[in-house]
Amino acid sequence: MSIPFIDLQAQRKVLGEKVSLAIQAVLDRGDFIQGQAVRTFETELAEFTGAAHVVSCANGTDALTLVGMAENLGQGDAVFVPSFTFVATAEAFSLLGVTPVFVDVQPDTYNMDPASLKQAIIDAKQSGLSPRMVVAVDLFGQPADYDQITIIAKENDLIVLADGAQSLGGEVKAKKVGTLADYTTTSFFPAKPLGCYGDGGAIFCENGEKAALLTSLAQHGKGTEKYDNVRIGLNSRLDSLQAAILSVKLSVFAEELDKRQVVADRYTNALHNLVTTPFVKDGYRSAWAQYTLRLENRDALKAHLAERGIPTAVYYPMPLNKQTGYQNDPVVSTGVAASELAAQEVLSLPMHPYLESDVQDQIITAVQDFYG
Repeated sequence: MSIPFIDLQAQRKVLGEKVSLAIQAVLDRGDFIQGQAVRTFETELAEFTGAAHVVSCANGTDALTLVGMAENLGQGDAVFVPSFTFVATAEAFSLLGVTPVFVDVQPDTYNMDPASLKQAIIDAKQSGLSPRMVVAVDLFGQPADYDQITIIAKENDLIVLADGAQSLGGEVKAKKVGTLADYTTTSFFPAKPLGCYGDGGAIFCENGEKAALLTSLAQHGKGTEKYDNVRIGLNSRLDSLQAAILSVKLSVFAEELDKRQVVADRYTNALHNLVTTPFVKDGYRSAWAQYTLRLENRDALKAHLAERGIPTAVYYPMPLNKQTGYQNDPVVSTGVAASELAAQEVLSLPMHPYLESDVQDQIITAVQDFYG
């Protein structure tokens, strides 16, 4: 039996006809662009997270870029980005002419290291860049240390943006992702904890004027008149079909998060004596986008599991500072050793809410067999 890394079909069976009916409702109305389903989903997502405003858009990368545009970032400005993350976190700002400055991560959570951030801000100022924004990534589903990051940001008059592409549903001391920073962005790529059947993204913020600006920027910079575009914008809209699908998925999302936690706990209880398992800080809740092990002989375990029909994934095999397109961007003067080592040692196991216990036992046994 083939084991899927993420089983979207299992979720589809649970949702039953609800998705089909939601899609049919959009087809019947014919409001495919910025239709009723989009406004409904934005309202539902704001209620779920507690965010004052939710602005949907075409994808998670655009969400980041739109925040940069709303804050008028450009040439000579610096944004501080963890080196150990997906390329979109830096790419979204490089497109605006902004300089990403690569910061190291903490070796246990893989999230931005506040001490490294402090040094990177000093470095950027000394190099003549204008520090503007911290882009903290909630890698694998656990929120970053926003308490410390926010203190540092306020000391340096920086905006804090939470890249919550993997962490929607996560919490810090009962506060949900979407309310932990000045802005939060997320992605609805199908493999995300809350994913659609195409692509989509959203931005969360507390400031109504910024939300209105983001809405304008995501729709060609529109003004009050349909053909009076008052600023340069993007064509970045979540379509109605995807919004309708997301509303259905959001209705079971809280339950799915609980199920992800059960899977994570079973993995950890069975494997923590053999291999480094994920560390979640006290008072934090992970959305468990990934369940990621850490070991020196990563490739050997990956091959061992593949022989037994168990898929794995490496997120990410190369830190951003090593990637060809970003090798000329500045790196914090103290280096990003934790990021570079993590890229050599991480390995993610199958993780989704519908991972049956017998399949999980099969995965656990295979890992245990590797260690003899």
